[in-house]
Amino acid sequence: MKRCPECSVAIEGAWTRCPLCNAPVMGDAVPSPLPTVPLTFSRRRLLRILFLTSLVVIAGSLAAQLLLGHKPEGFGVLRSGWLGVTAMWLVVLMAVRKRRNVAKGTIYLVVLIGLVCVYWDYLTGWRAWSLTYALPIVCASSIAALLITVRAMRFEATEHILYSGLAAVLGLAPIVFLAFGWVTYPLPSALCGGLSIFALVLLQLARGREVRLELARRLHV
Repeated sequence: MKRCPECSVAIEGAWTRCPLCNAPVMGDAVPSPLPTVPLTFSRRRLLRILFLTSLVVIAGSLAAQLLLGHKPEGFGVLRSGWLGVTAMWLVVLMAVRKRRNVAKGTIYLVVLIGLVCVYWDYLTGWRAWSLTYALPIVCASSIAALLITVRAMRFEATEHILYSGLAAVLGLAPIVFLAFGWVTYPLPSALCGGLSIFALVLLQLARGREVRLELARRLHV
């Protein structure tokens, strides 16, 4: 079995560095005597929940379009809603295919889509639709998809907990846009911020101890 000379602890698995102090380990890896249990979940149930959530998002975007009309020109609320639905499906499909680092991939996805939308808005004369509609809807939809996949696929806490918190914190960015007056309509940013706060509170109540342990492990404290 591998052993860390700095911590004087035995380490199972194929670690090349100590997970506690990051020092090189010594010895040979010993395979675990326990069998590998594959992740099992109901794909039909996951897709049914996602489909119903998508219908809710589309219905909400249609209602918003009826209330707000067709402004701003070039990017309405309806098209922002479709962007949110697309983000949700991408997160869930990524979870089904990879089943690892899903929350981390969600953060990359939100940042990439956000940068593309901001650049597109800039090229078309900057009407602020990217900050007003696109980014809040993509953030909120990705957080909702992450909550759905973690619940339906029963991920281990260490596989998602830290990046799930970061994704929820990223969802607070529209509140900053709202505070600085960078948006033309406050409701999407307020809803996204509310969902992010709800996700953070839920994470703290349900997995507060695991969050603290994972932070301590990652920061080596």
